[in-house]
Amino acid sequence: MTRERLQNLVPLLLILFALVGIVLHRAGLLQPLEGFVARITTPLETGLSYVSAELGELAQTARDLRDLRQRNEDLEAQNASLVLDNVRLREIEAENALLRDLLDFAQQNPSFDLTGARVIGRVIAQDPSNLQRTLTLDVGKEVGIARNMPVITDRGLVGRVSEVGDGWCRVLLIIDVSSSVNALTQSTRASGLVQGQVDGGSGWRLVMRSIPQQDVVSVGDTVFTSGLGGNFPRQLLIGQIVEAERKDYELYQTAIIQPTVDFDHLEAVLVVTGFEPIDQGQPEE
Repeated sequence: MTRERLQNLVPLLLILFALVGIVLHRAGLLQPLEGFVARITTPLETGLSYVSAELGELAQTARDLRDLRQRNEDLEAQNASLVLDNVRLREIEAENALLRDLLDFAQQNPSFDLTGARVIGRVIAQDPSNLQRTLTLDVGKEVGIARNMPVITDRGLVGRVSEVGDGWCRVLLIIDVSSSVNALTQSTRASGLVQGQVDGGSGWRLVMRSIPQQDVVSVGDTVFTSGLGGNFPRQLLIGQIVEAERKDYELYQTAIIQPTVDFDHLEAVLVVTGFEPIDQGQPEE
């Protein structure tokens, strides 16, 4: 038999085997063989099904992990945005509280012509003979600021304008060693001169000097400006006496004062523009 004839017989033989298989299957003669094949292939099918399920779960886990990572990145970005918003809101709230206190003070003191200003610079220059403490404000000649005008907050006296230019002015603080303010205690009406003093511990402090020996000085008493000398308005709060020193052989008493103004954290102040101080042409009041 030639190869060509064999190739022609192959399809016929396949058809014949198929017909015989169908007949045998319908007759039930192939059930033992089918059962044997099923017993062999069932474990394999189960294994393939398990592997397929595991691969599906692994792919789903990978997708879930990718989605979870993306969701986590989105939440982190949202949290960072909320933190920034919260910081901004707190800053706005603190600023509003500060400005509200200054506004309340201005309303409670209608006799003062006041101009609001912001602290934009600090100068703390030290040399062997002096410790200079000043602030720079963001207002100047354009709004009527002039030398020696008092500078205050709702908590008390800050200092006076020592230099002024276009859009800025410099304030000499009352804790500076070159500053001096005529003062009066509230309860006993003891008078004296409040000056800044260099202190080895804190760097500076306020001292009330030239208090007459016969005046009573009490710890805890409040100190105000007296208005004497014409350099500051009366009754501006300066601080509270925390220590008093009286020696019989000296002409005057002295007292240490804790200022009510926090000079290290000043942000906004008021310049008393309606008060005309005496211009002595020198730093001392």
